[in-house]
Amino acid sequence: MDSPQDSANEPRPNSTANGSIRFLAGPQQRRFELIHAANIFMELIRGFRALHFVGPCVTVFGSARFPDDHPYYKAAREVGAELAQAGFTVMTGGGPGIMEAANRGAKDVGGRSVGCNILLPKEQRYNPYLDLVVTFKHFYVRKVMLVKYSYAFIAMPGGFGTLDEVFETATLIQTAKIHNFPIVLVGVEYWSKMREFIDKTLVGEGTISPQDSDILQVTDSPAEAVRMVREIAMQRFGLTYGPEARPKFIFGEWTRALRSLRKEKAHGA
Repeated sequence: MDSPQDSANEPRPNSTANGSIRFLAGPQQRRFELIHAANIFMELIRGFRALHFVGPCVTVFGSARFPDDHPYYKAAREVGAELAQAGFTVMTGGGPGIMEAANRGAKDVGGRSVGCNILLPKEQRYNPYLDLVVTFKHFYVRKVMLVKYSYAFIAMPGGFGTLDEVFETATLIQTAKIHNFPIVLVGVEYWSKMREFIDKTLVGEGTISPQDSDILQVTDSPAEAVRMVREIAMQRFGLTYGPEARPKFIFGEWTRALRSLRKEKAHGA
């Protein structure tokens, strides 16, 4: 397995953890806050540059904790393969578990696989099934990237991180901050209690509207999940971003593009 293409200037774990804790611990010295804000801005720019040419993506959310013999891992691997065969780049959080499975499924069928990894105090290593990996210091920057380049979202079973990603994306759709892209939850039994809470409590108490509940679709079938994504995303938005983006020398993008082209030719040889 070839090493994935890494984004340059990856962050370091210790400085990241200490800086974030201090930044979120109330008012700090103005100089520190200005520098920290500038670092966040530069991380956004680094993400934009790295992911500008990945093509139309579907992001797969899910837990990092499932081993490769778990049924959810196998289902996520099937999801990744189905998405790649439908013409999408498979984007994940780049880590192990469900994320690895979806990236692995894409690579099984020769599809494109991208990871937005997160730097944690107990460092999360990216999985080996990635064509491109970008490692971020900040969860909120990472979540911008996972949403910005995707036409749809598939959520496999997961914990707090997965729930955060699902509900933040649903909120962006609910409040019309992004288009009404499909969000499909895979695993009827796993998500049933949450669906019941949404339909009976949230809708019942009037904290969301009945239409908001429809943002989240549920299925047990990876093939059905991808069918929903393909039909809704392609019919509504088309499988394109419009005119193809061209690399610009001033941003150092020709070097990246040529490196990717050489890699593709090597694989095709």
